[in-house]
Amino acid sequence: MKPTAIQMQGIPLILSGRDMIGIGNQLNYFREEGFNSCSASTGSGKTLAFVLPILTSTMVEQQRMPLIHGEGPLSLIICPSRELARQTHEVLLLYSQKRPKEKKSEPISIILCIGGINVQEVMREQGIEGVHVLTATPGRLRDMLSRRALNLDICRLICLDEADRMVDFGFEDEIQEIFSYFKAQRQTILFSATMPFKIKKFAEANLVNPVTINIGRAGAANLDVIQDVECVEDGDKLKYILKCLTKSAPPVIIFCENKQDVDRVHEYLLLKGVDAVSIHGGKDQSERNRSIEQFKV
Repeated sequence: MKPTAIQMQGIPLILSGRDMIGIGNQLNYFREEGFNSCSASTGSGKTLAFVLPILTSTMVEQQRMPLIHGEGPLSLIICPSRELARQTHEVLLLYSQKRPKEKKSEPISIILCIGGINVQEVMREQGIEGVHVLTATPGRLRDMLSRRALNLDICRLICLDEADRMVDFGFEDEIQEIFSYFKAQRQTILFSATMPFKIKKFAEANLVNPVTINIGRAGAANLDVIQDVECVEDGDKLKYILKCLTKSAPPVIIFCENKQDVDRVHEYLLLKGVDAVSIHGGKDQSERNRSIEQFKV
């Protein structure tokens, strides 16, 4: 019914061409301001905060000068994981289809660049000449750029979503290498739930006089979440997980420290008759997609 705080402040700012840093937990902001219910009950609405300006500027550029074969992207969105990249890509597709159906309206090509997807094949199948908006993970994008399968010659905007997670995952070198492929001045948008020292130094080095939007308290826990901590011996953890599952209605998400622990917990739950699926970076894309779809069901 109304834009969220990050949308009200971020959309005009991005359309103005300024570099921007968006930080914080929006749900806490709503609770502190006395809004017991808000339209973004599962998030801050930051995806639309950059998706709408990107689509708007893309339509303007396409009307001025349509892309030719091999050109693009005009805008680039980088996400730390394949799943977040796919989710953002689906939002882009949804809202690109909602634009006015005018005779002069040119088609917009929106491409996903993650492991397990051949970008060239997708473009050939869809008859795409150039790319308007590209959503990618850092490693896959760096690989495509190094092989000259993509270029950033006319890219004018880059959005880094969940930048703190990218730093945690060790993607700093990949991001810096991607920046080196830009041929002209760019607008850089950075979103982060926290503002650690590494992110601060990164922003100082790569953003030009950015405007910072701080929604709520950076790094603060969501006030809707109840956090219970139990200290359990390593040998008792699997049994304790089963005990926890009896107290919690499905669906339940279990996080593990590494891939081996994910496989171990998953196997244990299956042996105990628990309907469970698993996902980690060691699985191929089809397995990951299948696990997510089964979990949603």
